[in-house]
Amino acid sequence: MKLSTKFISFIIIIHLVAVGLSLYIFKKEPLFFIASEVFILLSLFIAWQLYNEMIQPLNLLMTGVEAIKDRDFNVKFLKTGKYEMDRLIEIYNQMIDQLRTERTRQEEQHFFLEKLIHTSPTGILMMDFDENITAINPKAQAMLSIQADAVLHRALSSIQHPVLQALSHLKTGESRTINFNGLETYKCQKAHFMDRGFPRYFIMLEELTTEILAAEKNAYGKVIRMMAHEVNNSVGAVNSILDTTLSLEQNQPDVTQALQVARDRNENLNQFMRRFADVVRLPIPHKEPLNISALVMKTASLMSSVAKRQQIRFEFNFSDNDVMIAADVSQMEQVLINVIKNAIESIENDGTIAFETTHQPPQLLVIDTGKGIPKGIEEQLFSPFFSTKRNGQGVGLTLIREILVNHGFGLSLHTEQEGKTVFRVRF
Repeated sequence: MKLSTKFISFIIIIHLVAVGLSLYIFKKEPLFFIASEVFILLSLFIAWQLYNEMIQPLNLLMTGVEAIKDRDFNVKFLKTGKYEMDRLIEIYNQMIDQLRTERTRQEEQHFFLEKLIHTSPTGILMMDFDENITAINPKAQAMLSIQADAVLHRALSSIQHPVLQALSHLKTGESRTINFNGLETYKCQKAHFMDRGFPRYFIMLEELTTEILAAEKNAYGKVIRMMAHEVNNSVGAVNSILDTTLSLEQNQPDVTQALQVARDRNENLNQFMRRFADVVRLPIPHKEPLNISALVMKTASLMSSVAKRQQIRFEFNFSDNDVMIAADVSQMEQVLINVIKNAIESIENDGTIAFETTHQPPQLLVIDTGKGIPKGIEEQLFSPFFSTKRNGQGVGLTLIREILVNHGFGLSLHTEQEGKTVFRVRF
């Protein structure tokens, strides 16, 4: 029962009893009876006034409570001139002002934080109390080549992505460097903050690939330049002596042949060093508009005779919309030649090389049905001059990496399943 109902019931009962008593006591004295009835009516009027004064603050409180419940912090009350009521109104208005100021401050901070996360050059993944992903900023999506819809409200361990799988084992406060596919390197750190008394976790991803590659290139570039300088100086001097000796008429035929073999070997050594030096001396890309599908067709036509000899077929699955990029045509052609050559060598005989493009996101995939990449090798594929071939120099993949990184393109190479190795370029 409401308090107002209890109060009214009490007043009615009291005054009914008073009317009954006055009728019983003063039934033989009309003047006293009339006076008692007037007094009872006056008491009822006073009681009703008191009721209104008591119920008004309660109604005021209920109105304020409903406004707070609806998160409406703009409802304020005017003073009535009654001390108790005005004191209550003053306290309520102060509380509403504080709540409105605090809400505005929190909304501004929340908006700033969202904006900061959205535009951050660091990849950020936010998680709820159960460590399911609640938000992923654009930088993290670009770094991991995933769409937000594919990962939101899912646990890290349930998503089939090598980097996210590695992140699922991170502990709070732990920082690790993760190398993905032998090329992409990320610095990852997990931390948490308190939200409504519970810890909420977030992970920051910082891409170190460019910095590491730059330091790596600087290191091996110095070595290659020093080696090339010494080899070229020695080869030039030795060739000069050999040419002079070969020009002498008294040379015996077998001596002449031996000298020619030595000279040819020197030339081979010179060419060998030039291939390494070419990686270091790559020119800055001269970028121009390029239709990647047209470039693929042109390069595939160039390599078709080699593929046919080994019964290897080309397949083309291009997107309906042309994928236009800004790139150096000759350098990108060199990339495709090396990729196709590696795919042909992996297949050896009787297989397929498929070329696919997608418009959103813009990328190129070269998929071969070769032997695939041996276990434990993927992380070393793009290490400078690493090769799985018996007489390989490891120049091809290093050259591919340098060209694509100089263009600002992403790349990956891995065997997704038996008979399906994918080389991916993200423009």
